[in-house]
Amino acid sequence: MVRLKSLTQSLLLTGLFLAGVLLTGCTSPKADTVRVDSIQGYTLNNGEWITFESILFENGKVIAVGISEDLESREPEAEVVDGGGHVMLPGLIDAHAHVVGLGQLLTQVDLTGSTSLDEALERVEDYATSNPDLPWIVGRGWNQELWQENTFPTALDLDQVVEDRPVFLSRIDGHAAWVNSVALTIGDVTRETQDPVGGRVIRDEEGDPTGILVDAAETYVARFIPQESQEQLEEAIERALQEMLSLGITGVHDAGVSKGVWDMYQQFDRRDELTVHINAMIGGVTEQTRPWIEQGPVMPKASSRLSLTGVKIYSDGALGSRGAAMLEPYNDEPGNKGLLFYNQKEMDYQVLTAVSNGFQANVHAIGDAANRQVLDALGKAIQAYPESERHRVEHAQVVAVEDIPRFTELGLIASMQPTHATSDKNMAQDRIGEERLEGAYAWRTFIDQGTLIAAGSDFPVEPVNPFFGIHAAV
Repeated sequence: MVRLKSLTQSLLLTGLFLAGVLLTGCTSPKADTVRVDSIQGYTLNNGEWITFESILFENGKVIAVGISEDLESREPEAEVVDGGGHVMLPGLIDAHAHVVGLGQLLTQVDLTGSTSLDEALERVEDYATSNPDLPWIVGRGWNQELWQENTFPTALDLDQVVEDRPVFLSRIDGHAAWVNSVALTIGDVTRETQDPVGGRVIRDEEGDPTGILVDAAETYVARFIPQESQEQLEEAIERALQEMLSLGITGVHDAGVSKGVWDMYQQFDRRDELTVHINAMIGGVTEQTRPWIEQGPVMPKASSRLSLTGVKIYSDGALGSRGAAMLEPYNDEPGNKGLLFYNQKEMDYQVLTAVSNGFQANVHAIGDAANRQVLDALGKAIQAYPESERHRVEHAQVVAVEDIPRFTELGLIASMQPTHATSDKNMAQDRIGEERLEGAYAWRTFIDQGTLIAAGSDFPVEPVNPFFGIHAAV
């Protein structure tokens, strides 16, 4: 047992202990000094592993951990809470997630975990029946790789359960949408519709759209979905914050936010209702976001739980929808190399715009072709601005083996999500083959060469529970 350690970092009780003790156990939540005894506490301080049975708070901040006798002698007048033998860990930080997406998943059609087309359709039908006044049925979470059928669903499938209003269902990774015939009509998606740059309309043998829209093609329909009201957005954020706190997450890097979401975060922060620290990334470099980017980062302050330090840029799609950009064709779809959203010159511009305005570049790259393009762009930006922030490759999921050392050479952070490996294990080898897997999900290789990894979940693509990611990583 470590006798007494003064800490500056915050710690947080996890699970039911968080809700049951901190929220209801104290008779005076704003007491100056509170001591929680009878806990199994674990933390790290400057690399040192520390265990403790008691923790002392002053004005809401941790000032010491150790054994109860020592802390009692230090602050004999402290209010005492019985921890009941529960486990206490430091608050956890998710380095890549989508906060509003999590809140939306908790209020829309949730198809995560469905194991067949029939089960997914049943959930959609139940939701539509329970919400007869909704003009659109919107949801997320389907993954055809987990279904018995193991094939993309179609608009005709959806038409069986909802034919009176449009349906838009994002794939689990957010890089493909499954829509019904009403939605295809609203988006004017026909056999004459051209595939957009960075997107694809899946078609049948006759050339007609099947109801699956990949990456940029999703916008053909998504642009017609009614914008959320301020009340709906606020509810989504509140529910996401509650869900994160219930699992011990006290900080999150929000990977791509709109100006409207940022403004709402600021309102939460001003009201002291932002219960989780949020470091946000501006969602892309566009005509709309360029003036915002030119204002520069919003750095964290002691009085705030909110900052804005990165720009999220997409280079390609995802492996599950075969939209990840590969150097060679997919093993299970010859002729398809996936989708690059930009050519090299355009990607260079995107990255340089972020870096030249003082932001960290956070660039999504899943396929080996996308990772190479992003490494090239970041290399040029770092050469132009050598004193800039350390930049991140988001996902770094499938990297050509010869490109892996470039992460260390350029001083880059690999922002990786361990549960992607466990979720993809049933299809990754079919998609890219055994040889390319040598450079996939390679966090051990990155660590061994000295590359810093920022670990996250990518929720709601993956479960928000951080312990799933810890389990997958080790």
